Amino acid sequence: MALLAEHNVTATPGRRVLEVYDADAYPGDEAAMDAAETQVVAGNGYHLYLLSLQPDMKVQMTIRIWDTPPTPPAEAEGHTAVSLESETGVLVVGQLDRGPADEITLPRPGVYEGHAWWQNRQAAADYYNTSLDQLTDESPEDQLTEAWNNCPVTERYVLDLAYTREPEPVDEDDF
Repeated sequence: MALLAEHNVTATPGRRVLEVYDADAYPGDEAAMDAAETQVVAGNGYHLYLLSLQPDMKVQMTIRIWDTPPTPPAEAEGHTAVSLESETGVLVVGQLDRGPADEITLPRPGVYEGHAWWQNRQAAADYYNTSLDQLTDESPEDQLTEAWNNCPVTERYVLDLAYTREPEPVDEDDF
C-alpha cells in the first residue's frame, strides 16, 4: 500500500462537529449527524460528520489518500468504515458554525472509501471539562483560552481513503 497524498488541517469543532464534504455538496443531513452521536463519524456518502466531545479546542484532522487504505492503528480509540463521493475533487473541512477550515484537492474526483479513526478524543474532553471546573470568578479573562491552547494531548481524526470509482453522473432533472 502506497500513500498518494496527505493533508493536515487544524480545526475547531464548532458545536462539537467537524464536517468533510465535496465543495458542491448540499450541506446538512440530520440523520447522519444524529448517527455521529453514537458512531463518532457518520455520513451519507457526500457528507461526513465527525463528533468531538468538546466545542472549543483545536483538533488535528488528517486526510490521507492511499492506493489501498491501511488498517487502523492499534492505538486508535475507535474507528469506522467511511465512504465519500467527491464530484469536484475538492473536499471542504468545515467547522459547523465557524465556517470552512480548509479545502483539500483530491488526486481526482470520484468515490473514496476506507475508514476514519481517532485518538485522544476522551482525554481532550476530560482536559476541557477540568479546565472549565477550575474557572472561578477571580480567574484571569484569558485563563480558558490559555488552558485550551496548552492542552497536553492532541485530539486527532484521520480519514484513510482510497479511490474506488468514478462519481455518479449528475442527472440534470435533479436540479
